[in-house]
Amino acid sequence: MPGRPPRVSRHARGVAASRTSPATTRVIQGALGLVLGHPFDTVKVRLQTQTTYRGIVDCMVKIYRHESLLGFFKGMSFPIASIAVVNSVLFGVYSNTLLVLTATSHQERRAQPPSYTHIFLAGCTGGFLQAYCLAPFDLIKVRLQNQTEPRAQPGSPPPRYQGPVHCAASIFREEGPRGLFRGAWALTLRDTPTMGIYFITYEGLCRQYTPEGQNPSSATVLVAGGFAGIASWVAATPLDVIKSRMQMDGLRRRVYQGMLDCMVSSVRQEGLGVFFRGVTINSARAFPVNAVTFLSYEYLLRWWG
Repeated sequence: MPGRPPRVSRHARGVAASRTSPATTRVIQGALGLVLGHPFDTVKVRLQTQTTYRGIVDCMVKIYRHESLLGFFKGMSFPIASIAVVNSVLFGVYSNTLLVLTATSHQERRAQPPSYTHIFLAGCTGGFLQAYCLAPFDLIKVRLQNQTEPRAQPGSPPPRYQGPVHCAASIFREEGPRGLFRGAWALTLRDTPTMGIYFITYEGLCRQYTPEGQNPSSATVLVAGGFAGIASWVAATPLDVIKSRMQMDGLRRRVYQGMLDCMVSSVRQEGLGVFFRGVTINSARAFPVNAVTFLSYEYLLRWWG
């Protein structure tokens, strides 16, 4: 608010703690959000890449009927396994970029918190580097999520991929090393600005609704984290659609010549609305997932800080 001294950045305060906190901090933080949001993510991915569903409810009903409850959790094992790396990169790069940009010590930043410009740039940097670590894991996740076969039953044909390791090996064998990074440019363009939006929204809301010199309450962290997730995913959805389609391209035959061709072809066939496919469920998923992510992050930093 105008005229009120800025509150100390919560993430800036956590920089020193995040450097020394065990990796378990980021594992728990990410895993909580991942387990909570993966069923919604599966529905989102299928809506973006398949045309057999009439909407969110139709997709959810068909997944449950044909694949049971476990169908919503396809492809979750690799994200769980990689969550420590991905979150360490994102939050670690974000925190350390703030150190470089502000050129102030942890104690000095308590009195002079980073500007929103620095927060945005640090978030963009974290998102950019995270994308390269995330690309192969995200590709495998999307391929597994798009398998509509029920779990193996006697006499039924096996799915194309038997699991994440088999999926990775198959992609490497059939599409080459570059195949594991299919859709990586779209993922990078998606995550770079949206992670800046993510952190600046969270920090702005926490500053707005927390009295000077105090830690934000649990309610403030939950609301700020939830709205940060919604803001970033609304901005990310158009490129998220293209990213998912590029990742599925090459499964049987190449459809798109590149990211731009994917955009043009998708608009020609389905109209501009294609760029917002999945935005509703993205937003619904983003609030609880990111509320839990930031709440666990804040409390774990305080615990180990």
